[in-house]
Amino acid sequence: MKIVILDGYTANPGDLSWMKLQELGELMVYDRTRPEETVGRAKNAEVVLTNKVCLHRQEIEQLHSLKYIGVLATGYNVVDIDAANEHGIVVTNVPAYSTMSVAQMVFAHLLAVTNRTEHYTMHNRNGKWSACPDFCFWDTDLTELASKTIGIVGFGNIGSHVAKIAQAFGMNVVTSTSKEKSELPLYVEKRSLAELLKESDIVSLHCPLTEGTYHLINRQTLCEMNPSAILINTSRGPLVNESDVADALKENRLKAYCADVLSEEPPTADNPLLRCKNAFITPHIAWATKEARMRLIETAISNVKAYVNKHPQNVI
Repeated sequence: MKIVILDGYTANPGDLSWMKLQELGELMVYDRTRPEETVGRAKNAEVVLTNKVCLHRQEIEQLHSLKYIGVLATGYNVVDIDAANEHGIVVTNVPAYSTMSVAQMVFAHLLAVTNRTEHYTMHNRNGKWSACPDFCFWDTDLTELASKTIGIVGFGNIGSHVAKIAQAFGMNVVTSTSKEKSELPLYVEKRSLAELLKESDIVSLHCPLTEGTYHLINRQTLCEMNPSAILINTSRGPLVNESDVADALKENRLKAYCADVLSEEPPTADNPLLRCKNAFITPHIAWATKEARMRLIETAISNVKAYVNKHPQNVI
């Protein structure tokens, strides 16, 4: 059996191992694959693993040996599922591997805004504390999270874990979700999106990208938020209209925007958020802790083994 990984570098830049896949068949790992290289590299492969390399209908219909596609992520929009089903190809993903890491990034961003540790570290490297006449100094607002309200939009695995951490900080937790109130923890209150935006000091997005959630945050919904609010997006870039968010920051209608995702990745140099004051952007790394990547690879390999044993798991 021939196994091809089309873009293995992001999941494993060299600190982990694909060795257990080698035990299942002939393995070829490519760090990156351009669209025009996909068919040539996946030709004759029964098993193809991909993270961000797309397998559209036009690629699938040219890969006559292909029987299994393993997505090295939770989201599977890179695969034409209808075309795969028509050709009897099993498609799997890796659910929930990054839940704790992404929730951790939410609070890394939040604390970067409320405590500004990097800001003060840089000041200290430049000698400002040493030159200070007092035992301490600060030139930004410092904010305590206890008693603040966090609004969580979407209450799946990551959203619910963010809620647990928020409760530990002593925060009030509200959510906009399709789940019934009876399905939520007792410390979480259900709200409509409009109610959530109005009363939240922090809004954290954890919903999937659909037609209904595309540009969920826009000029209108930003106007419904408190100007002192912090908006966090570790879910999908297109959940927000980035130009509208940049305008809100410039006009002091939003305190801060924290994001680990953008609408285009890597972003164009003219993305308005990259140089916008009080926009805190990380390069899609919330999922990329070593621990999360280990879970990702272990589950991906387990998925292939289950397919080989004719009992596929995590099938989309």
